[in-house]
Order: sequence, then structure tokens, then C-alpha cells
Amino acid sequence: QVQLRESGGGLVQAGGSLRLACVLSGPSINGYNMGWFRQAPGKEREFVSAISWKNSNTYYADSVKGRFTTSRDNDRNTVYLQMNSLEPEDTDVYYCARSQARWSAVNRATGTYAYWGQGTQVSVSS
Repeated sequence: QVQLRESGGGLVQAGGSLRLACVLSGPSINGYNMGWFRQAPGKEREFVSAISWKNSNTYYADSVKGRFTTSRDNDRNTVYLQMNSLEPEDTDVYYCARSQARWSAVNRATGTYAYWGQGTQVSVSS
């Protein structure tokens, strides 16, 4: 059984930093793309970043590019999202997800991710 659990969310002032972690319990994340998404109440879940199984290539939404960095540790079955220069607009619930297919190309669509964490709240005050 695959379970993902995010941690590291919280309240921070604008300009501050947070580091989210996502631990997967179950099969190794090796071979799977891992994604980070966020969602505000009443809005659709949106792509934030992804890291590929191959070479750990990273991909970012334009809104976070240059401020957020994602990484993975396959030995720990963990992915990270380092968030710097946080803005009030980054306030959301953040979710990590594992791709449905193994050895596949990275996709930003939520439908290509089969397993999701419960989310962690990130709040940025102005």
C-alpha cells in the first residue's frame, strides 16, 4: 500500500522560507516521477513542481521558478520542496504526489499522479 505524508508547513512572514518534506511508505520511489501541487479553497489544484526519476530533472511553475527547489532522496523515499522568498500568494495547502506510471516522462497534469498525501498548510503573512 502506498501512502504519502507531507510535513514542514506552517506560518511564515513574507520573504521567509519553509522546507516541505514528503515521505512515501510502501514501494520505492525509484523510477517514479514525484510532484508538488497546491490548492486554495474553491480553486483547482495546481502544479508547483516535479522531479523526474531519470537524472532528477526538475520542473517548475512560472510563479515559483527561481524561488522554489525540489529534490529527492530515493534511499529515504523522500522528496523535498525548499521554498524561499515566500509571498502571501503562496498561501495554500501543498500536496505531494507520485506518478501513476513508472519510467515515464514527467507530466504536470494531476491526472497522471496516482497517489497523494493529505496536504500541509503553508500560510504567508504580509
